[in-house]
Amino acid sequence: MKRLFPIVAFIAVALISMTMAGFAYFATQEAARIKFEAAADDALNRIESRIDLHLSLLRSTQALFDARNGDISQNEFKAFFNALDIDHNFAGLRGIGFLQLVKTGDEAAVERDILHDFGASHPVYPDSTQPWRAPITLFEPLDPSSQSSIGYDMFSEPVRRAAIEKAMADDQQHASGLVQLGQGTGVAQTFTGFLVFVRLNVETAPEVINASRSSTAGFLYAAFRARDLFQIALSRAPLLPVNTEIYDGAVNGDNLLFRSETPPVSALGDRLLVTRKITVAGRPWTVLFRPTSAFSQPSSRAIPVMLGLFGLLLAGAIALVARYQERAYEAASRLHETTEKSLLEKDLMLQEMKHRIKNSITRVLAIARQTASRATDVNEFSASFSARLQAMAASQDMLTRSRWQKADLADLLRIELGQVFGKELPDELLSGPEVLLDETTTQALGLTFHELATNALKYGEAGNSVGALKVDWLLEGRGRERTLALNWREVGKKKVEAPAETGFGTKLIDLNVTRELRGTIKRDFQADGLKVEIRIPLVG
Repeated sequence: MKRLFPIVAFIAVALISMTMAGFAYFATQEAARIKFEAAADDALNRIESRIDLHLSLLRSTQALFDARNGDISQNEFKAFFNALDIDHNFAGLRGIGFLQLVKTGDEAAVERDILHDFGASHPVYPDSTQPWRAPITLFEPLDPSSQSSIGYDMFSEPVRRAAIEKAMADDQQHASGLVQLGQGTGVAQTFTGFLVFVRLNVETAPEVINASRSSTAGFLYAAFRARDLFQIALSRAPLLPVNTEIYDGAVNGDNLLFRSETPPVSALGDRLLVTRKITVAGRPWTVLFRPTSAFSQPSSRAIPVMLGLFGLLLAGAIALVARYQERAYEAASRLHETTEKSLLEKDLMLQEMKHRIKNSITRVLAIARQTASRATDVNEFSASFSARLQAMAASQDMLTRSRWQKADLADLLRIELGQVFGKELPDELLSGPEVLLDETTTQALGLTFHELATNALKYGEAGNSVGALKVDWLLEGRGRERTLALNWREVGKKKVEAPAETGFGTKLIDLNVTRELRGTIKRDFQADGLKVEIRIPLVG
């Protein structure tokens, strides 16, 4: 039981501290949610207030037309509109207009009224198969970009027609779906927005249409540029830390009316997402609010983290005190193991260093013998021998500089064989595709090739002629399942027999291939020479 006490104490204290940290964390999250919902509701109130202000302007225009029984000239309508100071008081409003309702076939009467008001001909367009026409006969502000809209039949377009038909049925305001303002009127630039229609009744009209008390002469409408309208509503000080998306109806990319330019914080966007449903002139909208980088949480998230860490530290301290002696013993054991391993590695490094020095001396002596056998005098021997020694030094320097990079197998073979046999290697000595080796494989194979070449120089026919040596390789498999298959052949006139005792160089080769590279090596001592087959799995 005493041995279990540190564990039990640690678990109990840790559970208590983590429970307290969890409660603190959820309280922090709930406070952040409540604070952001308040900011989202504030933004929603700004949007609704701005829309109500604009719709009140449409109601005021309706009252003007009702007072004059619909008899408003273009000049009177322009004077009324200019007095409102739209740019300063109603930013986001594209304009206000009047649609005259007539049956299809009676467009000539409307065109005469337009000619009388504007002094210019504006035919009703486009052609339509609908039973009714609702062309624009008045619009303000009537700048050059909106001149072409006079005479445009809104009843010919499905989205606008759906809202107009709803406005026919009652005296309420009805918003359209998402439309491109100016589309179909010949205007070069269009704006995403929406329209709001309201029926205009007069005491007397040419045709009585669904009128139990009065007749419908046409429709007043207000056109809104969505981006300008909502940016003005949300830009009022103080600026709110919310990213706003407004959709006409369901949340769908095709229904997007507006999206804030300030992006949401991705880490908080979905967790603090606030969704609100509103109705604008009888049409449902969906408004999404997400926090931006300006949103600050009401309490620091570090408090529950610090509380949890403190509890864990306390639990850990209790457990550490109880297990101090055991940990000290384990540390001493690990230190002893590390020391033994370091000594073994040091001994292996010393053996390898002595072996490589011995091999280097052997190579230098072999080069000296080969150079002397072909030299005619001392000067020729000195020049040739110096050149070969410099080649060995240059090759070693190249290996050092490429040690930490991808190395080509053919280049590695040329460098290692060049150190043993000199720079002038036959072209047919090496054959195989391009193979790039990583750092571990390069180091292990470099040492392997060095040992094979040294042995060939010492014991094989290659000591007399490098032409007796052939090295070829190929890649098997694809992708990450590739295997390098390399064949080392020493061909000569004398039979090569397996050595009676395995030397350090042979052991080093086997360790590099089988343990370091997880490959296989097979030696075949034949009557005319030696064949070595090496297979190594390649990573990456």
